[in-house]
Amino acid sequence: MLQSLKNTWLFNIRGDVLAGLVVALALIPEAIAFSIIAGVDPKVGLYASFCIAVVIAFVGGRPGMISAATGAMALLMVTLVKNHGLEYLLAATLLTGVLQIGAGYLKLGSLMRFVSRSVVTGFVNALAILIFMAQLPELTNVTWQVYAMCAAGLGIIYLFPYVPKIGQLIPSPLVCILSMTAVAMYFGLDIRTVGDMGELPDTLPIFLWPDVPLTFETLAIIFPYAAALAVVGLLESMMTATIIDDLTDTNSDKNRECKGQGVANIASGLLGGMAGCAMIGQSVINVKSGGRGRLSCLVAGVVLLLMVVFLSDWVRQIPMAALVAVMIMVSIGTFSWDSLRNLKKFPLSTNIVMLATVAVTVYTHNLAYGVFAGVLLAAMFFANKIGHFLYINSEADSEGNQRTYKVIGQVFFSSADKFVAAFDFKEAVSKVTIDLSRAHFWDITAVAALDKVVIKLRREGTEVEVLGLNEASATIVDRFGVHDKENATDLLSGH
Repeated sequence: MLQSLKNTWLFNIRGDVLAGLVVALALIPEAIAFSIIAGVDPKVGLYASFCIAVVIAFVGGRPGMISAATGAMALLMVTLVKNHGLEYLLAATLLTGVLQIGAGYLKLGSLMRFVSRSVVTGFVNALAILIFMAQLPELTNVTWQVYAMCAAGLGIIYLFPYVPKIGQLIPSPLVCILSMTAVAMYFGLDIRTVGDMGELPDTLPIFLWPDVPLTFETLAIIFPYAAALAVVGLLESMMTATIIDDLTDTNSDKNRECKGQGVANIASGLLGGMAGCAMIGQSVINVKSGGRGRLSCLVAGVVLLLMVVFLSDWVRQIPMAALVAVMIMVSIGTFSWDSLRNLKKFPLSTNIVMLATVAVTVYTHNLAYGVFAGVLLAAMFFANKIGHFLYINSEADSEGNQRTYKVIGQVFFSSADKFVAAFDFKEAVSKVTIDLSRAHFWDITAVAALDKVVIKLRREGTEVEVLGLNEASATIVDRFGVHDKENATDLLSGH
């Protein structure tokens, strides 16, 4: 027990605390912005970020990963809030949590193994582009001071680590935020600050049960939104966990993360917050700032609440330019620059999957659509590639009365037509032997192809013998095949 506590909470105290401070500062404007996107009061997003970050620190499956209110989730809430109001959003948040816990117990987190590396790379690149694009409103139609502060902030972020002794002790994004805030306050610069984003809450969150009727009508309203929120939340969380796994060279429990996200969203809904999930941008900030354990996420959530409730007069003075500089650093660090260099080396299909994931995600601003498009393309390319691994040769006996077909490779929906085309149904032979000892039949399409070949040969008056089916192939052929059953021809034609 004590060893587990040390391994997940206390092994990196200084790094986790400092990283948590940086993340807390960066969470404030994002939580407010996401609340505005969803059409709710800023405190709904701030309470959600606090609650989700604190809860997931204890129940999540990926130490060092930051979860809070996110833009991807906020976009899905707009119509619900507009048509039915905040109370229905809170109810949908609770149902989202329940669905995610169910997904965890069904071990749906294991489905991440079906997401190829090219899809993950495309997801990362698209997210980096979206993070950068989200900063552009803060850099358009502004004074030169904003550009100067943003450039100075980037200079601090990238140069401060080279300062002897203290450069590696204090996260440079934290130095950027504090120093730029001090400069803005000292010179009284008239630039946009966190306070201009919206009113900060001045009280701690309280327990709230959604004021909605507990009827099937309510369920019919919130279920489609809750299902979409659950899927997008888990998808983004699982992808982020995979990326943080790579950055830290550690493994995470994806199914526990599904359950943890569900518990965190239920807690958020009961405290007046909206649904959230893992945040790749904040998670990368956390890791780049030295955060590795559960403590960093806990610190981020607690400090966030303390700052917006008790230190709001100071927090609202933070210039948005400083936070923009931090987020630009995140987008640059998140983008996989190697993927551009590898375009010439990697197969065309891999590049198409990666670029399609980027294009769909950036165009729709929906990570789920991008990943779905990437996974679909990757599956199609894989099926097409494996479909070519089928070789069929034939030999006739010395008298020309018998022919043996030897099938080598995989027979499934992609290669079934190729399998059928390899047989000569008009050849005048008395017997055909189909040797399947080096073949494997995967699905009912493959079984139907074998039925078609055997029955067409028999129609020509040819005796057919099927040999060598392995145990797995024989099982599916015996269960779904019709060529050895009575009225096989009628069964094959569907009569």
